[in-house]
Amino acid sequence: MSPAPEFDASFRARLQELLRWRRDARRFCREPLPEDAIERLIDIACLAPSVGLSQPWRFVLVDAPERRQAIAQNFAECNAAALALQIPNRAGKYARLKLAGLDDAPCHLAVFADPETDQGQGLGRLTMPEMTQYSVVAAVHTLWLAARAEGIGMGWVSILDPHAVSTVLDVPASWRLIGYFCLGYPAAVDDVPELEREGWEVRRPSSVFLVRR
Repeated sequence: MSPAPEFDASFRARLQELLRWRRDARRFCREPLPEDAIERLIDIACLAPSVGLSQPWRFVLVDAPERRQAIAQNFAECNAAALALQIPNRAGKYARLKLAGLDDAPCHLAVFADPETDQGQGLGRLTMPEMTQYSVVAAVHTLWLAARAEGIGMGWVSILDPHAVSTVLDVPASWRLIGYFCLGYPAAVDDVPELEREGWEVRRPSSVFLVRR
């Protein structure tokens, strides 16, 4: 057994800095990523914890122009529907946020959960089957941090119809979409979330969310 590494105060400070600078990128440069970048980041993502060591994550790189166009069209339709439901005095601001970098980001990545995987032999999923999806979210966050450490931005496009995305990407019907992501070098970086800079919402301190029993 290898000795456990020691993570000193300097490392912990740098890790906190990485977490603070992880942003949901929405505007990208069109410069392509290094050839092996996505595969390397996915390797790191697969170090994430998963229920029963099931590794239920499934990564789909979307390269085909016609599939990307279909995803962009679905985003446009879903975005229009979302705008119609927004509080009137916020609708304009919502529209200006440009929540997707679908046109400029050089890499599109869809991440799914496979709830029917045999790996892990069902351990930990009997009473909480949603642990499969939670495991994939952990992998996404791991990938996000690894990308940011390399100066690569990542943006979560949540305004999509999951069924439509699954159809466009021709994946097994049992897979569940966790997220569709744009990756690329960000046009700008900031340690304050764009939604906060735009006055949409403010980040609350952790004490607000802590309950003691």
